[in-house]
Amino acid sequence: MLISFSPFSLIPMASLRNTLPLFLCLLAATGPLPCPATSATDTFVYGGCSQQKFSPASPYESNLNSLLTSLVNSATYSSYNNFTIMGSSSSDTARGLFQCRGDLSMPDCATCVTRAVSQVGPLCPYTCGGALQLAGCYIKYDNVSFLGQEDKTVVLKKCGPSEGYNTEGISRRDAVLTELLGGGGYFRAGGSSDVQGMGQCVGDLTVSECQDCLGTAIGRLKNDCGTAVFGDMFLTKCYARYSTDGGKYNAKSHNYKTNYGGERTFAIIIGLLAAVVLLIIFLLFLRGVCSRGGK
Repeated sequence: MLISFSPFSLIPMASLRNTLPLFLCLLAATGPLPCPATSATDTFVYGGCSQQKFSPASPYESNLNSLLTSLVNSATYSSYNNFTIMGSSSSDTARGLFQCRGDLSMPDCATCVTRAVSQVGPLCPYTCGGALQLAGCYIKYDNVSFLGQEDKTVVLKKCGPSEGYNTEGISRRDAVLTELLGGGGYFRAGGSSDVQGMGQCVGDLTVSECQDCLGTAIGRLKNDCGTAVFGDMFLTKCYARYSTDGGKYNAKSHNYKTNYGGERTFAIIIGLLAAVVLLIIFLLFLRGVCSRGGK
């Protein structure tokens, strides 16, 4: 399913079938294909798709279209919301949510969610479930229940290069992360000297579940990223990040891990593998043509 939305109306799916802007971005590493310009809040972080598929023009597709339209429209006046579009059966019921970063204005939130919705269709064509995290917002949908359920599965881990063992630097980093854990609310940000930190929970968690989720994310950051100059730890329902002057959030990743449920697929890897397979097939074809021409 290839879907794109404006803040107030649905753009026909057929208009995207020959464009696939996200797929072109994924293939940019193998050729000089330009990617559309994005703002800092629109930067792609991770995405994932369920393996279960739905049929075109099915009741679930109609309900999913309604759900995604509701997410986009709601983002014009709220930084978080969730919706359930009931179907005649449980498998036809579409459930979804969006969450904007706590420091975004409403216009920026709406823009980010609109972009996320426009990207998730090409990323997850005809899959019942999809999730997409941009720097400024997060969306997720599925036909299985997930709303209000705490989930601390690690979906993305990024650690920057090590700056070497620096007791003072590590102490400042740990102090900022401890401050984040001690803060209240679903969005938390702070810093000290050259260290900045940020954390956020998805709005369908309770306050205690949010605290528990952030505690896990921050603990994993300290343990897994060690002396790295920056670190990102995205769990399914929360994330924690830190950076220093020596390594910003957009620095090159040394560790990268993404999951989307037990048997879920990380669609970017699939896209890249498909491109490699197509290239190999094309080269074998050319080799066969040249062999026949030489006889």
